[in-house]
Amino acid sequence: MSDTAPIYDTIGIDYADLRRADPRIAAMIEDALGDARTVLNVGAGAGSYEPADRDVTALEPSAEMIAQRPAGAAPCVRGAAEALPFADDSFDAVMGVLTIHHWTDPAQGLREMRRVSRGPVVLLTFDPDNRVAWILDYWPQLAELDAAIMPKLSLYGDVLGHVEIVPVPIPADCTDGFLYAYWRRPAAYLDPEIRKGISSFWKIDGTQDGLDRLAADLASGAWEAEYGHLMDRNAIDAGYCLVVSRPA
Repeated sequence: MSDTAPIYDTIGIDYADLRRADPRIAAMIEDALGDARTVLNVGAGAGSYEPADRDVTALEPSAEMIAQRPAGAAPCVRGAAEALPFADDSFDAVMGVLTIHHWTDPAQGLREMRRVSRGPVVLLTFDPDNRVAWILDYWPQLAELDAAIMPKLSLYGDVLGHVEIVPVPIPADCTDGFLYAYWRRPAAYLDPEIRKGISSFWKIDGTQDGLDRLAADLASGAWEAEYGHLMDRNAIDAGYCLVVSRPA
């Protein structure tokens, strides 16, 4: 099993309520899947972004996350990306959503996804070289964490061959509570319930200092003075992207 299992067995409680698929991001994933009918969702969690109109098989290492999959969700196999329990070319497409940074061996997981897919491999991921989000001004250790656990975008091409990398704009009212989803809702980061659904906050030390500074800056108006221009934006490029690999 990858280290996703122990992490999400701890933080996965109520995860399904905090991490609801954003329809605009879902539409981009659906488009990248093309006309695939059978789809494997690797690191599937509670089932966000699984296409309802396709034959989906889910794979997830965490028992806690599997338990939160709703009634009627796709059947789920417990397992890890690095050793997919499926034969070669088993699926029309394989997808993974914000999962690769939890794998113990990202390159091996990518090879496995390519092995079992007859068609596209589609991943929603994050560019660790992106440094545009204001959140890093309060928790700079997040940048260090991203550099340590997020594969550089070059890895995908190295392992999968030609890939298409498409920026994913993050809407101001994003319904999926991942790390930078609240870029226009700064007070949300002060809510421990919201932070509970963001794995990065469980992996860094010294979060309280950033919380204290953010609370003070929101109260004093310093945050608005520095970042208030973001309130006029409907979406930003925060570093998230789709990586799409198609068979040669």
